[in-house]
Amino acid sequence: MATNADIGELFKRYTHIENEIKLLQDDRKQLLAEFKDRIDAKAFQSALRSAKIKAKLKPDEVQDFDQILCLLEKSLCIEHVD
Repeated sequence: MATNADIGELFKRYTHIENEIKLLQDDRKQLLAEFKDRIDAKAFQSALRSAKIKAKLKPDEVQDFDQILCLLEKSLCIEHVD
């Protein structure tokens, strides 16, 4: 059974990690804001997600991924009106 000291230490360390994560999220937000005049943040983040997904695929899966993505893009694509 856990002691009060163990629970207290776990809580303290867990809270410290949560605070660090929040600081890193703020840093990421500031970084994107710094580049907002040069790079579209939404496009960058979308491309980054896609690249991370593709990087996890095995070499023989990449062709299937590309084919499926192309078909889905054609099916979902709509003209954006500003």
